[in-house]
Amino acid sequence: MNKPKINRSPFSLSKALFHLFLWGYAFVSLYPLIWMLFYSFKNNDEIFVSNPFGFPTTLRFENYIKAWSQYNVPQYFLNSVIVAVGTVVITISFALLFSYATSRMRWKGKEVIRIYVALGMFIPVQAVLIPVARTVNQLGFMGSHLALIIPYSAFNLSFATMVFYAFFVGLPVELEEAACIDGATIFQTFFHIMVPTVKPAIWTLVIFTFLNSWNEFILANVLVIDQKLKTLPLGILFFQGQFTTDWGAMGATMVIASLPTILLYIFFSNQVEKALTVGGAVKG
Repeated sequence: MNKPKINRSPFSLSKALFHLFLWGYAFVSLYPLIWMLFYSFKNNDEIFVSNPFGFPTTLRFENYIKAWSQYNVPQYFLNSVIVAVGTVVITISFALLFSYATSRMRWKGKEVIRIYVALGMFIPVQAVLIPVARTVNQLGFMGSHLALIIPYSAFNLSFATMVFYAFFVGLPVELEEAACIDGATIFQTFFHIMVPTVKPAIWTLVIFTFLNSWNEFILANVLVIDQKLKTLPLGILFFQGQFTTDWGAMGATMVIASLPTILLYIFFSNQVEKALTVGGAVKG
Protein backbone atom coordinates (compact mmCIF):
# COMPACT_ATOMS: atom_id res chain seq x y z
CA MET A 1 0.00 0.00 0.00
CA ASN A 2 1.44 3.33 -1.05
CA LYS A 3 1.66 5.92 1.72
CA PRO A 4 0.66 9.45 0.80
CA LYS A 5 3.53 11.82 0.48
CA ILE A 6 3.68 14.69 2.91
CA ASN A 7 4.92 17.92 1.40
CA ARG A 8 7.30 19.59 3.77
CA SER A 9 8.63 23.00 3.01
CA PRO A 10 12.42 22.95 2.84
CA PHE A 11 14.47 25.04 5.22
CA SER A 12 14.79 28.55 3.92
CA LEU A 13 17.51 30.85 5.17
CA SER A 14 15.57 33.92 4.10
CA LYS A 15 12.49 32.71 5.99
CA ALA A 16 14.54 32.05 9.12
CA LEU A 17 16.13 35.49 8.92
CA PHE A 18 12.73 37.07 8.42
CA HIS A 19 11.35 35.34 11.54
CA LEU A 20 14.46 36.35 13.46
CA PHE A 21 13.90 39.95 12.39
CA LEU A 22 10.25 39.81 13.51
CA TRP A 23 11.18 38.41 16.93
CA GLY A 24 13.87 41.05 17.30
CA TYR A 25 11.49 43.82 16.32
CA ALA A 26 8.88 42.52 18.76
CA PHE A 27 11.45 42.45 21.56
CA VAL A 28 12.67 45.98 20.80
CA SER A 29 9.06 47.24 20.70
CA LEU A 30 7.93 45.52 23.90
CA TYR A 31 11.01 45.92 26.07
CA PRO A 32 10.37 49.62 26.91
CA LEU A 33 6.97 48.61 28.30
CA ILE A 34 8.49 45.73 30.22
CA TRP A 35 11.26 47.97 31.54
CA MET A 36 8.69 50.56 32.65
CA LEU A 37 6.77 47.86 34.50
CA PHE A 38 9.95 46.66 36.26
CA TYR A 39 10.88 50.27 36.99
CA SER A 40 7.58 50.87 38.79
CA PHE A 41 8.35 48.14 41.37
CA LYS A 42 11.89 49.30 42.27
CA ASN A 43 13.39 51.78 44.67
CA ASN A 44 15.93 54.43 43.80
CA ASP A 45 18.92 52.20 44.51
CA GLU A 46 17.75 49.50 42.10
CA ILE A 47 16.77 52.01 39.42
CA PHE A 48 20.09 53.86 39.29
CA VAL A 49 22.72 51.56 40.83
CA SER A 50 22.23 47.88 41.53
CA ASN A 51 19.57 46.69 39.05
CA PRO A 52 18.56 49.23 36.40
CA PHE A 53 17.45 46.77 33.68
CA GLY A 54 16.57 43.48 35.36
CA PHE A 55 13.58 42.09 37.21
CA PRO A 56 13.03 43.86 40.56
CA THR A 57 14.40 41.97 43.55
CA THR A 58 11.33 42.94 45.58
CA LEU A 59 7.91 43.86 44.18
CA ARG A 60 7.21 47.18 45.88
CA PHE A 61 3.47 47.64 45.50
CA GLU A 62 3.72 50.61 47.82
CA ASN A 63 4.89 52.63 44.81
CA TYR A 64 1.42 52.30 43.30
CA ILE A 65 -0.23 53.06 46.62
CA LYS A 66 1.82 56.25 46.94
CA ALA A 67 1.16 57.30 43.36
CA TRP A 68 -2.57 56.79 43.71
CA SER A 69 -3.15 58.11 47.23
CA GLN A 70 -0.52 60.83 47.77
CA TYR A 71 0.36 62.41 44.45
CA ASN A 72 -3.03 63.49 43.03
CA VAL A 73 -2.93 60.83 40.31
CA PRO A 74 -6.70 60.03 40.55
CA GLN A 75 -7.52 63.65 39.69
CA TYR A 76 -5.12 63.67 36.74
CA PHE A 77 -6.52 60.33 35.57
CA LEU A 78 -10.13 61.54 35.78
CA ASN A 79 -9.29 64.72 33.85
CA SER A 80 -7.62 62.68 31.10
CA VAL A 81 -10.65 60.39 30.85
CA ILE A 82 -13.08 63.33 30.61
CA VAL A 83 -11.00 65.10 27.97
CA ALA A 84 -10.33 61.97 25.91
CA VAL A 85 -13.93 60.70 25.94
CA GLY A 86 -15.32 64.17 25.18
CA THR A 87 -12.89 64.56 22.27
CA VAL A 88 -13.81 61.14 20.86
CA VAL A 89 -17.56 61.81 21.02
CA ILE A 90 -17.36 65.24 19.36
CA THR A 91 -14.82 64.20 16.72
CA ILE A 92 -16.60 61.01 15.64
CA SER A 93 -20.05 62.66 15.60
CA PHE A 94 -19.05 65.66 13.50
CA ALA A 95 -16.75 63.66 11.21
CA LEU A 96 -19.49 61.11 10.41
CA LEU A 97 -22.02 63.80 9.53
CA PHE A 98 -19.61 65.90 7.50
CA SER A 99 -18.14 62.93 5.60
CA TYR A 100 -21.54 61.55 4.70
CA ALA A 101 -22.70 64.95 3.46
CA THR A 102 -19.63 65.45 1.26
CA SER A 103 -19.43 61.90 -0.09
CA ARG A 104 -23.05 60.88 -0.69
CA MET A 105 -24.92 64.15 -1.26
CA ARG A 106 -24.81 66.67 -4.08
CA TRP A 107 -24.50 70.30 -3.12
CA LYS A 108 -22.54 73.25 -4.40
CA GLY A 109 -19.04 73.83 -3.05
CA LYS A 110 -18.74 70.53 -1.19
CA GLU A 111 -15.32 69.70 -2.68
CA VAL A 112 -13.90 73.08 -1.69
CA ILE A 113 -15.14 72.70 1.88
CA ARG A 114 -13.90 69.10 2.09
CA ILE A 115 -10.40 70.08 0.95
CA TYR A 116 -10.43 73.06 3.32
CA VAL A 117 -11.21 70.80 6.28
CA ALA A 118 -8.62 68.22 5.17
CA LEU A 119 -5.89 70.89 5.07
CA GLY A 120 -6.07 71.05 8.85
CA MET A 121 -4.05 67.84 8.95
CA PHE A 122 -1.00 69.65 7.63
CA ILE A 123 -1.03 72.53 10.13
CA PRO A 124 1.35 71.90 13.07
CA VAL A 125 0.09 72.66 16.54
CA GLN A 126 3.05 74.94 17.24
CA ALA A 127 2.08 77.24 14.35
CA VAL A 128 -1.38 78.03 15.76
CA LEU A 129 -0.69 77.71 19.46
CA ILE A 130 -1.08 81.42 20.28
CA PRO A 131 -4.25 81.94 18.17
CA VAL A 132 -5.82 78.83 19.71
CA ALA A 133 -5.01 80.03 23.22
CA ARG A 134 -6.49 83.48 22.51
CA THR A 135 -9.63 81.98 20.96
CA VAL A 136 -10.17 79.58 23.85
CA ASN A 137 -9.76 82.45 26.31
CA GLN A 138 -12.18 84.72 24.41
CA LEU A 139 -14.79 81.97 24.27
CA GLY A 140 -14.60 81.61 28.04
CA PHE A 141 -13.39 78.01 28.05
CA MET A 142 -10.36 78.67 30.22
CA GLY A 143 -10.73 76.99 33.58
CA SER A 144 -12.84 74.10 32.23
CA HIS A 145 -12.31 70.82 30.40
CA LEU A 146 -13.64 72.46 27.22
CA ALA A 147 -10.33 74.33 26.97
CA LEU A 148 -8.82 71.04 25.81
CA ILE A 149 -11.81 69.17 24.38
CA ILE A 150 -12.69 71.75 21.72
CA PRO A 151 -9.12 72.25 20.35
CA TYR A 152 -8.42 68.50 20.46
CA SER A 153 -11.62 67.82 18.50
CA ALA A 154 -10.72 70.46 15.94
CA PHE A 155 -7.24 69.02 15.36
CA ASN A 156 -8.52 65.43 15.08
CA LEU A 157 -11.46 66.31 12.83
CA SER A 158 -9.41 66.60 9.62
CA PHE A 159 -8.01 63.09 9.74
CA ALA A 160 -11.32 61.58 10.86
CA THR A 161 -13.25 63.17 8.00
CA MET A 162 -10.69 61.96 5.48
CA VAL A 163 -10.97 58.35 6.72
CA PHE A 164 -14.77 58.35 6.82
CA TYR A 165 -14.95 60.00 3.41
CA ALA A 166 -12.87 57.20 1.91
CA PHE A 167 -15.18 54.59 3.42
CA PHE A 168 -18.42 56.27 2.39
CA VAL A 169 -17.22 56.82 -1.18
CA GLY A 170 -16.42 53.12 -1.50
CA LEU A 171 -19.93 51.96 -0.53
CA PRO A 172 -22.33 51.03 -3.35
CA VAL A 173 -25.20 53.42 -4.01
CA GLU A 174 -27.57 50.44 -4.09
CA LEU A 175 -27.60 50.46 -0.28
CA GLU A 176 -29.30 53.85 -0.22
CA GLU A 177 -31.52 53.05 -3.17
CA ALA A 178 -32.85 49.93 -1.44
CA ALA A 179 -33.48 51.91 1.75
CA CYS A 180 -35.30 54.61 -0.22
CA ILE A 181 -37.53 52.01 -1.91
CA ASP A 182 -38.40 50.62 1.54
CA GLY A 183 -39.50 54.10 2.61
CA ALA A 184 -36.54 55.06 4.80
CA THR A 185 -35.80 58.73 5.30
CA ILE A 186 -32.30 60.15 4.85
CA PHE A 187 -31.75 60.11 8.61
CA GLN A 188 -32.92 56.50 8.91
CA THR A 189 -30.63 55.54 6.04
CA PHE A 190 -27.70 57.26 7.67
CA PHE A 191 -28.13 55.93 11.21
CA HIS A 192 -29.43 52.42 10.47
CA ILE A 193 -27.55 51.50 7.28
CA MET A 194 -24.52 53.69 6.60
CA VAL A 195 -23.18 54.08 10.14
CA PRO A 196 -23.29 50.34 10.99
CA THR A 197 -21.55 49.60 7.69
CA VAL A 198 -18.54 51.75 8.61
CA LYS A 199 -18.42 50.56 12.23
CA PRO A 200 -14.84 49.16 11.87
CA ALA A 201 -13.68 52.59 10.73
CA ILE A 202 -15.46 54.18 13.68
CA TRP A 203 -13.63 51.95 16.17
CA THR A 204 -10.34 52.60 14.40
CA LEU A 205 -10.81 56.34 14.75
CA VAL A 206 -12.00 55.96 18.34
CA ILE A 207 -8.65 54.36 19.17
CA PHE A 208 -6.67 56.92 17.17
CA THR A 209 -8.50 59.93 18.62
CA PHE A 210 -8.39 58.59 22.17
CA LEU A 211 -4.64 57.98 21.99
CA ASN A 212 -3.99 61.43 20.53
CA SER A 213 -5.98 63.25 23.20
CA TRP A 214 -4.76 61.03 26.04
CA ASN A 215 -1.07 61.60 25.25
CA GLU A 216 -1.22 65.21 24.07
CA PHE A 217 1.07 67.57 25.96
CA ILE A 218 1.83 70.79 24.03
CA LEU A 219 -1.68 72.27 24.02
CA ALA A 220 -2.39 71.05 27.54
CA ASN A 221 0.76 72.72 28.85
CA VAL A 222 -0.43 76.07 27.49
CA LEU A 223 -4.20 75.91 27.93
CA VAL A 224 -4.45 74.32 31.39
CA ILE A 225 -3.86 76.90 34.08
CA ASP A 226 -5.76 75.26 36.95
CA GLN A 227 -4.03 72.56 38.99
CA LYS A 228 -7.32 70.67 39.29
CA LEU A 229 -7.66 70.37 35.50
CA LYS A 230 -4.23 68.92 34.70
CA THR A 231 -4.13 65.72 32.71
CA LEU A 232 -1.75 62.81 33.23
CA PRO A 233 1.00 64.04 30.85
CA LEU A 234 1.12 67.32 32.77
CA GLY A 235 0.96 65.51 36.09
CA ILE A 236 3.94 63.33 35.20
CA LEU A 237 5.93 66.39 34.15
CA PHE A 238 5.40 68.23 37.44
CA PHE A 239 5.73 65.01 39.40
CA GLN A 240 9.51 65.11 39.04
CA GLY A 241 9.78 68.67 40.22
CA GLN A 242 7.75 68.06 43.37
CA PHE A 243 9.01 64.62 44.33
CA THR A 244 12.49 64.30 42.89
CA THR A 245 13.52 61.32 45.02
CA ASP A 246 10.52 59.04 44.57
CA TRP A 247 11.34 57.57 41.16
CA GLY A 248 9.53 54.31 41.87
CA ALA A 249 6.24 56.11 42.42
CA MET A 250 6.86 58.07 39.22
CA GLY A 251 7.27 54.77 37.36
CA ALA A 252 4.00 53.56 38.86
CA THR A 253 2.32 56.73 37.60
CA MET A 254 3.64 56.10 34.09
CA VAL A 255 2.25 52.56 34.16
CA ILE A 256 -1.14 53.86 35.31
CA ALA A 257 -1.07 56.45 32.51
CA SER A 258 -0.19 53.85 29.86
CA LEU A 259 -2.60 51.13 30.96
CA PRO A 260 -5.86 52.53 29.44
CA THR A 261 -4.34 53.03 26.00
CA ILE A 262 -2.82 49.54 25.99
CA LEU A 263 -6.09 47.93 27.05
CA LEU A 264 -8.05 49.96 24.49
CA TYR A 265 -5.88 48.73 21.66
CA ILE A 266 -5.89 45.11 22.89
CA PHE A 267 -9.68 44.95 23.07
CA PHE A 268 -10.38 46.74 19.78
CA SER A 269 -7.38 45.86 17.60
CA ASN A 270 -9.54 43.37 15.67
CA GLN A 271 -11.73 46.28 14.58
CA VAL A 272 -8.66 47.94 13.06
CA GLU A 273 -8.04 44.82 11.00
CA LYS A 274 -11.67 44.75 9.85
CA ALA A 275 -11.39 48.39 8.79
CA LEU A 276 -8.77 47.40 6.24
CA THR A 277 -11.12 45.01 4.44
CA VAL A 278 -14.65 46.27 5.06
CA GLY A 279 -14.77 48.30 1.86
CA GLY A 280 -13.89 45.36 -0.35
CA ALA A 281 -16.24 43.08 1.59
CA VAL A 282 -19.20 45.41 1.04
CA LYS A 283 -18.44 45.74 -2.66
CA GLY A 284 -18.13 41.97 -3.02
